[in-house]
Amino acid sequence: MTQNPHTRDEIRPPQIIYALYLAGLVTANITLLIGVIIAYVYRKEAAPWLQQHYRYMIRTFWIGTLYASIAFVLSIVMVGVLLWPVLAVWLGVRCLLGWMNLRKGQPPARPSSWLC
Repeated sequence: MTQNPHTRDEIRPPQIIYALYLAGLVTANITLLIGVIIAYVYRKEAAPWLQQHYRYMIRTFWIGTLYASIAFVLSIVMVGVLLWPVLAVWLGVRCLLGWMNLRKGQPPARPSSWLC
């Protein structure tokens, strides 16, 4: 895939969102909510390849919320306790892959994926 010409200002909001999502791994997850709000605000004005990143980040938030809800419910029977670290790895990998593609000037490899 060819690289898209981009400016630092153009990719700054998605970088901030990826950083907020990663910070959600060590904070009270409020940074995830802030990140998804920013993604919703910036997505319509962005270049098409950046719109794919915003879509990817919005999907990451909602899919992660679903996975976290399932892990929470399963934590009642102790199975979910094992899912929390898996969910953290999933979020970390997804954000790092997206961030690397962003820095290359490329859209996420699979923006519709439920995995990575």
